[in-house]
Amino acid sequence: MNVTWPLMFLDRQHSIAPAGYSRWRVPPAALAIHLSIGQAYAFSVFNLPLSTLVGIDKPATADWKLSTIGWIFSTAIVFLGLSAFTFGRWLEAAGPRKAMFASALCFAGGFFVAALGVQLHQIWIIYLGYGVIGGIGLGLGYISPVSTLIKWFPDRPGMATGLAIMGFGGGAMIGSPLAVTLMAHFKTPASMGVAETFMAMGVLYFVFMMFGVFTVRLPAPGWKPEDAIADAGGRKRMTITAPAPDVHVDEAIKTRQFWLLWVVLCLNVTAGIGVLGQASPMIQEMFPGVIGAAAAAGFVGLLSLANMIGRFVWSSCSDIIGRRTTYMIFFVLGAILYSLVPTTGRLGSVSMFVACYVVILSMYGGGFATIPAYLRDLFGVRHVGAIHGRLLTAWSVAGVAGPVLVNYIREYQIAHGVAKASAYSVTMYLMASLLAIGFIANAMVRPVDSSHHWKASDA
Repeated sequence: MNVTWPLMFLDRQHSIAPAGYSRWRVPPAALAIHLSIGQAYAFSVFNLPLSTLVGIDKPATADWKLSTIGWIFSTAIVFLGLSAFTFGRWLEAAGPRKAMFASALCFAGGFFVAALGVQLHQIWIIYLGYGVIGGIGLGLGYISPVSTLIKWFPDRPGMATGLAIMGFGGGAMIGSPLAVTLMAHFKTPASMGVAETFMAMGVLYFVFMMFGVFTVRLPAPGWKPEDAIADAGGRKRMTITAPAPDVHVDEAIKTRQFWLLWVVLCLNVTAGIGVLGQASPMIQEMFPGVIGAAAAAGFVGLLSLANMIGRFVWSSCSDIIGRRTTYMIFFVLGAILYSLVPTTGRLGSVSMFVACYVVILSMYGGGFATIPAYLRDLFGVRHVGAIHGRLLTAWSVAGVAGPVLVNYIREYQIAHGVAKASAYSVTMYLMASLLAIGFIANAMVRPVDSSHHWKASDA
């Protein structure tokens, strides 16, 4: 028996699709990865149980504070960006199977190590497990399916990336009820069931992600999507918009365009992620006596749905109106809506408040899904995964900056006598200002100069 076969199966050359392979078999593989790692957005369901591991019914002296537990998610997002930056070039050379397999090992392994941290009641082990190891799994799993789909859908790169990244946004809709159900199943009078839930989720997600590993394929060199360009009668149906000439990843980060898009992504994510993490208390504090915990939970669920749908809808629209125009809409409309939020609170209009945030979160998700196609338009396809990986460091920065801005400005306002219902006004105007800066950065984006284009000697 050839013991090296399983490893050979993961090699790039063994994942090339045969002739006649339907490209529509690839999106389910990408979704299997993104729906799994998208569980990260649901990690907040563990916050309260983790804060009562010792006291069970209520926090004990030895229990961790919520502010301490909150750094688990932030650590995971930081390492998502760092791993995407570090391994982006490797995954392009290794191929999607090997990258997705490494992602599955790290993401599932992170749950297992975190379970040990819960069992030993050592927060640093949970940081290491879910935050560092799991975060590396997030980074590898995030960019590899996106890079692969862009190669399969040169005619609709925005729609293709939206298909995958929509899964990341929707992962919480699976991960949240799954975690709650498992914790309820494993809970005992002496345990919150968190460690057992981490172990079970690690196994379940590893198996599900392996479906993506076994089914993903790469197009053969020179492949063209015949189903997109001609119908049965041979008539042309869709024009494939050629990507820009290829730019090497090491050259891309030297360009002005890369850093402008870094600012664009960072500011769009900063504005959205801070609100997403504080959505439940925000709506309850802005509408006291009107919105309770149950209604606030429904609001959070609605925002998650908007985040998920926006990833597909906005990125698909960008194939028609262009990436630059799509981001112009994000920044102009977003700034207007953020500025309106304090007014909705003063008017006591819950419906206007919810409507504003549904649109805002759809654009937050749309920004994630549109950026890979934007990179393809500027830097070509050859190194798009690696370039995308380096750009995701903007997400790492925003993942810390957004929640810090919202939480600390709120605390400062309340400490200085501002009512809770009005404590978010300054933050909303600040977010609108950040989006105005993002508008300027996006307006400055131009095609990459030919001096940066890839040459064979750069390989």
